[in-house]
Amino acid sequence: CPEAARYGSLQVSPSTVAAGDSVNIYTNLTCPLSPQYEIVPKYLDYYIEVLTNNNGHELPILLARREFDTSLTFDNFTTTIPDGNYFAGAAYSVYVDITYPVNGTTGAPYYQVAGTYGSINIT
Repeated sequence: CPEAARYGSLQVSPSTVAAGDSVNIYTNLTCPLSPQYEIVPKYLDYYIEVLTNNNGHELPILLARREFDTSLTFDNFTTTIPDGNYFAGAAYSVYVDITYPVNGTTGAPYYQVAGTYGSINIT
C-alpha cells in the first residue's frame, strides 16, 4: 500500500448536498489493517470541516462517532447533513479521525489519532 493510503480512503456520496440531505460515507480501511501498517481502529469520528484556506472561523461539525467492527475492512453508513451555518461556495471536507492503539516502550498500549478526508460541497 502507498504511504498516502496509510489511514485509508474516504468517499462521500453524493458529494454535493444541502443541510437535511442524506449522505453515505464509505471508508476503506484495507491498507491501515494490512501487515504493512497494522493500524486497527478503535473509534472513527467523522466531521464536516471547513478547509483552512477558506474563511477560517468555522468549527468542525460532528457527523458520527463509531466503534470499528474489526471483522470488516471498511466502515459504511448513511447520515444526515446537520442544519448548520454553511457559507455558499465554501470548500468543505468530511474528515475521519481514526483513534487506534499502539504499544508504548513498556508494552502498555496508548492511543494515537490520525485520519483522512473526502471533499464535499454544501449548497
